[in-house]
Amino acid sequence: MRQAIELTQVWKFYGDYAAVRDCTLSIQQGSCCALLGRNGAGKTTLLRILAGLTSFQRGAVSLFGEKPRAENARRQSGFLGHGIGVYEDLSARENLHFFASVTGQKNLHNLTETWLERVGLARFATMPVRQFSRGMRQRLALARTFIHSPKILLLDEPFTSLDDRAIAMLSELLSEARQRGATIVLSTHQLREALAIASHVALVENGRLRYAGERTQEMLDDPALLYRLHTELGATQ
Repeated sequence: MRQAIELTQVWKFYGDYAAVRDCTLSIQQGSCCALLGRNGAGKTTLLRILAGLTSFQRGAVSLFGEKPRAENARRQSGFLGHGIGVYEDLSARENLHFFASVTGQKNLHNLTETWLERVGLARFATMPVRQFSRGMRQRLALARTFIHSPKILLLDEPFTSLDDRAIAMLSELLSEARQRGATIVLSTHQLREALAIASHVALVENGRLRYAGERTQEMLDDPALLYRLHTELGATQ
């Protein structure tokens, strides 16, 4: 299987502090890798490096053999970070129309309306985003991220501020993305939801990759193991 994402001995420094330390990781095309670890472990920094939004000082990173900031790599990627990444003075419809257009999509009107309906925002299509609740913004950001059917999805805490119905919707979107062959990397505190869709797990502690391997059935079945994955492996910060 082709490698979609490769990190080789990557280091990221903020001054003298190493936020990412000698990280080497390969993710096969069509895989879903759940990044697990405590807050501050380095998960967000890794995702931003993959998205080409954060530079790094040592090592190499490639998406389908290209650097993350290469135009083709960026067009094939969808990134959802903490900042949501939508325009508050535009309406939901205007936001999605814009993001669909800049990624080269066709049938913009139909595509925009389809995604407004899909994420439950059709009734609020003309409302400025500045009037949205946090959960509504997150749903719009999800539509923005998925609208161009990216081959690589980089998602930082995508379940944040979502109610149960929206969590189910996102889980369905992730399943559909995997079925069409997309490669997914996501960090989340929603362990059960993440592990239900994940094929692989990467555990990050103090900027180091402590474990990378296939997600096992035991990880789904044993709540104590889920708790340990979430807490113990990132306990020293």
